[in-house]
Amino acid sequence: MNNQTWRRIGRRALVLVAVLLLCGVGALGACAWRAAARETKTRAEAAPRDGRFVRSTDVEIFVQELGPRDAPPVLFVHGMGAWSEIWRETLAATAAAGFRAVAMDLPPFGYSERPAPPAYGRQVQAKRILAVIDALGLKQPTLVGHSFGGGPTLEAVMLDQGRVKALVLADAAIGLDAVDSGNGATTRLLRWRWFREAIVAATVTNPLLTRRLLTQFMARTSEATDARIAMLQAPLVTQGATAAFGDWLFDFMTSREPALSRQPDAYRSLAVPTLIIWGDQDTTTPLSQGQRLAQLIQGSELTVMAGVGHMPQIEDVGRFNQVLLAYLRGQRQ
Repeated sequence: MNNQTWRRIGRRALVLVAVLLLCGVGALGACAWRAAARETKTRAEAAPRDGRFVRSTDVEIFVQELGPRDAPPVLFVHGMGAWSEIWRETLAATAAAGFRAVAMDLPPFGYSERPAPPAYGRQVQAKRILAVIDALGLKQPTLVGHSFGGGPTLEAVMLDQGRVKALVLADAAIGLDAVDSGNGATTRLLRWRWFREAIVAATVTNPLLTRRLLTQFMARTSEATDARIAMLQAPLVTQGATAAFGDWLFDFMTSREPALSRQPDAYRSLAVPTLIIWGDQDTTTPLSQGQRLAQLIQGSELTVMAGVGHMPQIEDVGRFNQVLLAYLRGQRQ
């Protein structure tokens, strides 16, 4: 082929790339528009009527409760993109076993108030958890943290061990060996608010992708039922949901906070009874991470759930509840 032919091919390739870029920008814009059109309700309007808001350090936190107010308390903290309702079956089982079961929405997820300016560091979140304990008058609660909620939950215990009776970590994303990527190309792009909100609108808060995203964390994908998908989608109608998730994502990607729970040496002084529950098929936080936590936390117990991925409380809720309740009963004696 002569030079003229190559130039013609090159021009066509450039036109194709330009069209693809425009289509991509257009698709992101359409997702952002749909998110804005969907996110119209206030937190109070959208939140379930059987829950309530309590004041934390700087924001109102949405909580759901079951069981007698004077029973031994158990406080549940969810992971990324979830909210208190993900614990519904475990809340019911825990309350039926004679405990006061409480689940909170960790900002910016669910129906809790989002801080302004955005503040989602692990210690900030841990202090919110401790403030919820105070606001509800929980005496020596057992804290249960899952996935990304496990970090703030563990941090809360490390900040004030005397306030807590026991700790349960389920496939906790602690990040002990995480490599700092705060200066990567992706992080630099996330500094542009419009870009990160468009990306979040096209993916995480896009109802069309909820099931696909959830099943990426699961080994037993059949448990991603229609009811659970609807549950996860429910808070997506709240005002600013996409923007808040984007703020959280940026904070997560860029944080260099010296949290205690990221420092292996800090575990030497941890003296709270601890149960670690882990799915052996977890590809998000592999079992090796749970095993390392069990080594670091003196006297802790590790229970491995066979055939389960990153979401044990929904992938095998019966077995998860059995393990949890056996531990809670043992701590009550």
